[in-house]
Amino acid sequence: MVRVSCYPTNLNDTLKLPEKHDAYSALRFPEFRYFLANSFLYRSALLIQEVIIGYELYRLTHDPLALGMIGLAEVLPFIAVSLFGGHVADRYDRRIILRISLSVIIAGSAILYFLFQPEWIAALNTNQHLWSVYSVFFLIGLAKGFYSPASSSLKPFLVPREFYSNSSTWSSTFSQAGAVLGPGIAGFLYVYLGLTETLLGIMLTMVFCLVLITLIKTNPINVRKGGISIWESLRDGLKFVFSTKIILYALSLDMFSVLFGGVIAILPVFAEDILHVGPEGLGLLRASPSVGALITMFAMAHFPPTHQAWRNMLIAVAGFGVFTIIFSLSTNFWLSCVALFATGVCDSISVVIRQTIMQIFPPDEMRGRVASVSGIFVSSSNELGAFESGLAARIAGPIPTVLAGGAITLLVVTYVYLKSKDLFAMRLT
Repeated sequence: MVRVSCYPTNLNDTLKLPEKHDAYSALRFPEFRYFLANSFLYRSALLIQEVIIGYELYRLTHDPLALGMIGLAEVLPFIAVSLFGGHVADRYDRRIILRISLSVIIAGSAILYFLFQPEWIAALNTNQHLWSVYSVFFLIGLAKGFYSPASSSLKPFLVPREFYSNSSTWSSTFSQAGAVLGPGIAGFLYVYLGLTETLLGIMLTMVFCLVLITLIKTNPINVRKGGISIWESLRDGLKFVFSTKIILYALSLDMFSVLFGGVIAILPVFAEDILHVGPEGLGLLRASPSVGALITMFAMAHFPPTHQAWRNMLIAVAGFGVFTIIFSLSTNFWLSCVALFATGVCDSISVVIRQTIMQIFPPDEMRGRVASVSGIFVSSSNELGAFESGLAARIAGPIPTVLAGGAITLLVVTYVYLKSKDLFAMRLT
């Protein structure tokens, strides 16, 4: 396969390439910096929106399933269109796809802003209001189904191949920084600014994200296979993922550990009913795993975990399960924060390794479709995991739900370890 270059011919003349072992090598490319800034703000804004609306719905209903329904409403359309979104990303300008998707998400945030105005709350009964909110998250999920594969498949073209590992670390770092800032300030914004004013700020932040995407001028050349149908295109993407062992197992580890072991969606239940810390405490709980992840990401920029990548990934996911169990048994707020912090440390290691794998192995002409399959795995774990957690917490209670999730994560790691011993010798650097 001939690799098609997407860089200007005078790139080496206009920008001196950084040294291979420079921890900040990927950051020396301006368009990659625009991409990171967008990732940071995009993640922050959407997480603030999810946290404050989730807390408001739980405050109104005191039903954990109301929290899980947000995730379900968002993931169903995402899964439905994501493969098609990957197909589109492999054939059309990814920058235009990102702009259109962001515009739809901004429109969704605007609708939420109006739905939580007092006159709308008064005009709708509780069920009507809930389903209106879920409908907006359905719309946002549709937009994410196109945004995610376009964003993931654009990123590798913004830096040369030799800096993929470093770019994965920084991409994860900025994303986690957004995950720290968003939940960390969400509770305080809810208390001191109010719900609707915070939603207005989210809309303005997403508009700025649109500006950042516009600043990216690199237009990767999409390789189009003549005569291939859309169904053949989608089948090729799925076939590649399921026939590439390291990709399949890396995605499976993430999906099943977060699907069953994730606690984020039902944190409002722990904050309100178990730890009794209110919205400010919820913000700290929600930010704790991201703080752990962020600190670890900065460390991994200097000490990448890719030397013995598969061993490190299995250890990290196992640690995620252990600290999830500790959180489930804790009745002390600060111990709960520490346990969540540790889950973030473990998760960040597996994220960097997985993202490096996802940049190294897929061929350029298939990046969008592979990214869409990856997005389905990740969103299935996050949003379906949110629904699973909310439903299980309603049936069995929050503590048994999280405890069982941590135990299932350890079982999944054990199974993958037994099936993937040949991957221990593989090096990503």
